[in-house]
Amino acid sequence: MIRPNTPRIRTVLLVLALFPQILPRTGQAAQSQNGVAGSRRTNEFLGAFPKNQQLFDSVRCVFSDRQFDHENFLCTLLLPHDCRTSAFAIRAFNIEVARVQDQISDPRIGQMRLKFWEDIIESIFKNKAHKHPVALELHRASKKHKLSKRYLKRLITARSNQLNISGFPDLEAMEVYSEGSVSSVYYLLLETAGVENVHADHAASHLGKAQGISNILRSVFHNIQHSVVALPQDVLLKHSVSHETVLRAECNKALMEVFFDIANRAKQHLAKARSLSKQVPKPAHILFLPATAVDSYLERLRRTHFNAFDPSLQQRNTLLPLFLYWNKFTSKY
Repeated sequence: MIRPNTPRIRTVLLVLALFPQILPRTGQAAQSQNGVAGSRRTNEFLGAFPKNQQLFDSVRCVFSDRQFDHENFLCTLLLPHDCRTSAFAIRAFNIEVARVQDQISDPRIGQMRLKFWEDIIESIFKNKAHKHPVALELHRASKKHKLSKRYLKRLITARSNQLNISGFPDLEAMEVYSEGSVSSVYYLLLETAGVENVHADHAASHLGKAQGISNILRSVFHNIQHSVVALPQDVLLKHSVSHETVLRAECNKALMEVFFDIANRAKQHLAKARSLSKQVPKPAHILFLPATAVDSYLERLRRTHFNAFDPSLQQRNTLLPLFLYWNKFTSKY
């Protein structure tokens, strides 16, 4: 049996980091243009590994994280060996439940898919392994770190509550959603690192809200392709911006004010999370590296004068890996 954190697993992670060209192209455009070919290449690459189920499951989680959550994938690569594999499993599970809404047109089907994952969580805590690769890795992570069921279920509940609605009534509702769908991931990561600290929990809550709100801003361009406006209604009304204006991607001064208000709330949560850094235990700092990516996006958005439709925001920040490594080296987030 190969342990999750053997040199072999670390080699796989290094290959993925240094030679991304062997993987399928990522991003929304790549997924739509090369989805079938990408899946075929993924399966061919995975088939090159020996028939060891645990290794296969670990690599599957890494592939999922890289393809659908690239910035968090980079951050997870930099985690200590003790918690890295489990962190990939947690993030892969979060990706599975997060993608449900994008994969269905009927909310009832979405509820059925989320129920599937809810049943898997129940089986994990009854020590019954499911054959799904992500479920198997999550089962191992749960046994190793005694993960809390309530945080895993919150990731499902947050998505379930959003299936029947396309937006948020106000910024507070957006914060509640971000707490459930993003902060819960950080609570689980803290458990993998063995960190039990109220200040770390407080920072995780604020960072999760900052990242969740930023993610919603980043998805605006993608959402309008599906005629979805996932922006808080109170902010739209405050600036007299209609759904039609958003769907037409007419980024006038009023809509920029909407994006500014939302980004400002994310910035406030990010600032609060960082203000707690001196009280947060050092081992937790590296878990909060995604704060660097959140800050990078908000700064790039500011430079576009809060035009969330600006094409430059759809491009990756090529300097982000360097910033992440530097913050790891200096123990900052």
